[in-house]
Amino acid sequence: MDITTFGALSEPSRLRIVELLSTGPHTVGEIAERLQIRQPQASKHLKVLLESGLVDVTAEANRRSYSLRMQPLREMDAWLERYRRIWEERYDALEDYLLKLQAADENSDIDSKRKPE
Repeated sequence: MDITTFGALSEPSRLRIVELLSTGPHTVGEIAERLQIRQPQASKHLKVLLESGLVDVTAEANRRSYSLRMQPLREMDAWLERYRRIWEERYDALEDYLLKLQAADENSDIDSKRKPE
């Protein structure tokens, strides 16, 4: 997993660009317009995303179209999978503990409602 992926995505505008590109390729002008930022800002962010390997650029006449590269996101997903498993195990253990507490509470309620004979 390349750490530059996280660095590139840590900036909110770049994250928004990646989210926009998940819908399909866009030009710099389209990105700037959709995200309501200036074109030089969009270009700056796209350069970082390009250098980190998150996007590809295709020249179309005098325009450049940017598209999302899925491989770095797949690598990040695979890296995060280890942590998902850890959290799932912890949530399962918490659920088991809460069920035991609930059962113990229900048993104590039953015991307290019994009348001595």
